[in-house]
Amino acid sequence: MYNLGRMPDVFVAEPAAGTAVKKRRKARREHHFYGHTHNPLAALSYYPDKVKFENADREERIVLLLRRHPITNLGWIVSAFFMLLLPLLADLLGFLVFLPTNYFVVAHLAWYLITTAFVFEKFLGWFFSVYVITDERVFDVDFVNLIYKEIAETNIDQIQDVTTKTRGGIRTLFNYGNIIIQTAGAIPQIDFEAVPDPDGVSKILRELRVEEEKEKLEGRVR
Repeated sequence: MYNLGRMPDVFVAEPAAGTAVKKRRKARREHHFYGHTHNPLAALSYYPDKVKFENADREERIVLLLRRHPITNLGWIVSAFFMLLLPLLADLLGFLVFLPTNYFVVAHLAWYLITTAFVFEKFLGWFFSVYVITDERVFDVDFVNLIYKEIAETNIDQIQDVTTKTRGGIRTLFNYGNIIIQTAGAIPQIDFEAVPDPDGVSKILRELRVEEEKEKLEGRVR
């Protein structure tokens, strides 16, 4: 460390500022909207346990981890169910009776492998395509496939406007919708699609933005 000699008073305010920030973040953690989430498959996780991400700052903490509402998976789940039934239907209708026994078995196995790959890909796309809100930043992670993903991020203090959209009876019934975040950063807009409780999430975003502005003002005063 550097020897500051006769200048110790210059840095007296810095620990106080850091302490104030830590106390504020601790208070924010104790202010529960949803309670801590322990389910790794949850579509809305408030201060999730054992979740980390790349390039996180030491003091940065995940406030919300979001995925598309589980009801949005219903389409591909129904498709997978019918895909599983298709070989049985083909057997009943005798579509494959012309095949030798060995080829018949191989055809069934190949179809079930295709079905398994379809389910696996859809599940991974839902599980790893997440929206992350920390006490410093907002992330939109789009999982395209096992070797490619897209990440958009912005700082909390760059958020200019937060808009929620919940349209249709299904979305209203299950309480999910889109959140549009307008920013002053390099990425002008970040969209959260079909996330649970969009109004509650928007409220948290607005409160985080207000707290960031307060921290900036306190820093300027010091």
